[in-house]
Amino acid sequence: MTVSSLISSPDGERFNEVLALIHRSRHQAMQAVNTQLIELYWQVGAHISRKIEQAEWGDSVVGQLAEHLALTQPGLRGFTRSNLFRMRQFYELYHAEEKVAPLVRQLSWSHNLTIFSQCKRPEEREFYVRMAVREQWSRRELERQLKAALFERSVTDPARASAALQQTHPEALEIFRDSYMVEFLDLPGAHSETDLHQGLLSRLKEFLIELGRDFCFVGSEYPLQVGGRDFSLDLLFFHRGLNCLVAIELKVGRFEPEYLGKLDFYLEALDRNVRKPHESPAIGVLLCASKEDEVVEYALNRSLSPALIAEYQTCLPDKQLLQAKLHEFYALDTAHTENSD
Repeated sequence: MTVSSLISSPDGERFNEVLALIHRSRHQAMQAVNTQLIELYWQVGAHISRKIEQAEWGDSVVGQLAEHLALTQPGLRGFTRSNLFRMRQFYELYHAEEKVAPLVRQLSWSHNLTIFSQCKRPEEREFYVRMAVREQWSRRELERQLKAALFERSVTDPARASAALQQTHPEALEIFRDSYMVEFLDLPGAHSETDLHQGLLSRLKEFLIELGRDFCFVGSEYPLQVGGRDFSLDLLFFHRGLNCLVAIELKVGRFEPEYLGKLDFYLEALDRNVRKPHESPAIGVLLCASKEDEVVEYALNRSLSPALIAEYQTCLPDKQLLQAKLHEFYALDTAHTENSD
């Protein structure tokens, strides 16, 4: 009997639970090893930090420590001079952060290195640590989100939602975004709604990662029948955390206020005909190529539906421009705080 026939046999199905236990145990073992490694790096970093702070060691001693470890522990990896200084930096950045320190232990050393080497502000480091833990990003996805300036975009352009959504799902503002990056689609500048739709379906895994954890795909061109007429919703998802359906309508042009009326109609149809009794009311997202903030504000102000309006971007943003915008945001915030005092 071949391996493939053995797996597909009734016996193979009977043994799936045992295989699941093995996979779960291996995953937990890897997590435990990672936690111990991060704890070791933390303790070594703390030791070096104390020695240098108390003027017992200089920078040259750290180099001597690396040489000593290389000679006495030839199989030991990761304890080069540069890495020892990174361990010190790791400890000094987070030891006073009571909320963040436990979270960094849930990330790999490569994740932590990526974050504290590329993030300058404490709140930026905390943002990416929390997101990487919550979304379970790979290092590659973490790098992508850093290049996409997710922190800068989240601070300067928070998600714009209707009052109904803020009341029914206040936690949704931490889940949805004002803009979504779809650079992985490689869409041309002049693309159609069909190009966008088919592209998202063909790269559904990447789109689900961009949407965030807990989004589950339900269907494309999802059929809705009202009054004997047939309608179709571009994309339908379910969010496990919010326990509700999420309808996404795609528009390749600028947001227009009348789009919201059609989305409201779809949400009503979903709530009446598709939503299950234990689920919360459906949420709608209009994903447009561009939008004007004032028009969005006016349109959402009177909307009675839990809805958001967001942009999709086909190429990575200018991070320097966003960082300048963030600097201006913090400067205005500081000035406002001082004037309030």
